[in-house]
This record gives sequence, structure tokens and C-alpha cells, in this order.
Amino acid sequence: MDLMTGIRERRSVRQFTPEPVSESDLRTLLEAVRWAPSWANTQVWEVVVVRDQEAKDRLSGLLARNSAQKATASAPVVLALAAKKKISGFYNGAATTDKGDWLMFDLGLATQNLCLAAHSLGLGTVIVGFFEAGRAKEILNIPEEYDITVLVPVGHPAKTPRAPQRREIEEFTHTNGF
Repeated sequence: MDLMTGIRERRSVRQFTPEPVSESDLRTLLEAVRWAPSWANTQVWEVVVVRDQEAKDRLSGLLARNSAQKATASAPVVLALAAKKKISGFYNGAATTDKGDWLMFDLGLATQNLCLAAHSLGLGTVIVGFFEAGRAKEILNIPEEYDITVLVPVGHPAKTPRAPQRREIEEFTHTNGF
């Protein structure tokens, strides 16, 4: 599959079969994270691979009112992405832009790589950002100096949704100014 096809066809999958994710496929996903771009090549990401059902159930409980709650419990694997604070976007301990900590951007890039790689392998993912991060850090033993930003349930899709409506290019493109 070429890159643009993968970008256009990737979907947020919330229903998975019980088939496990192979170690080879998991390694490919982690390799995709490894090669994501990051601020000054800081590579601030850390990935917690969650296969333990009790841990997935506990994480799922942190997704009240989130449509990915069942997917988090039922996916064969959940990848939790975290990053060390005050590294990305910082120089000599000070933020270098008015954006402050750049870790969200770096983890977004890593997450997109992960999800596109999963799609290319026939796996489904859903990006979960609406959860109780403080409690997730406790469940996964993530140190205080790290922020957990996203959970990504991964598995073989039981059902793949249709593409949502997208804005036309002309609706969001501006030339030489807004």
C-alpha cells in the first residue's frame, strides 16, 4: 500500500477480534515510533506495552464517557505513550518557544507513525486522549517526571468504520496569509 492510500484508509477502530498481535507486528509498530521525528532529535517518548487483562481493564475504567472504553479493554494490546517533561522544546532548562513543552507534538508524530504502520499491517488502532492520566500513570508505574499523553489500543479489526466527512482543500488553504 502506498503512503497516501494508507493515510486515506486508516480509521479509528473500536472493535477487535480476539486474535493476538504478533511479536513481529508489535516490533514493527515500535520501530515506527523509533523513527518518528522529534524536536532536536530528543526522542522523548517511552512506550508501555500493556497485554495484561487486569491492567487493560483498569485503564478502560479511566475512560468514562469515551467511545474507546470497550476497545481499551478488549484489544489484545494497548500501547501507552509517555514522555519526559521539559526536554523537548527546551534548551538549557528553558522553553525555547511560546509553546512551552513540545512533548505533545513529538508524541503526536510518534502516534501517527504507529497508527499508519499498524494499518499497513492490517491492524486497527484508536487514539485515546480522553482519560484520567494521573491514574493511568499510577497503574502503569510511570515516574512523576513523565506525562502520559495517549493510549492506543491495537488489534485485528472486527469492524472498520467508514470514512468520516473531510473538508475540501480549498476550505482550509490560504495563500500568502490567512
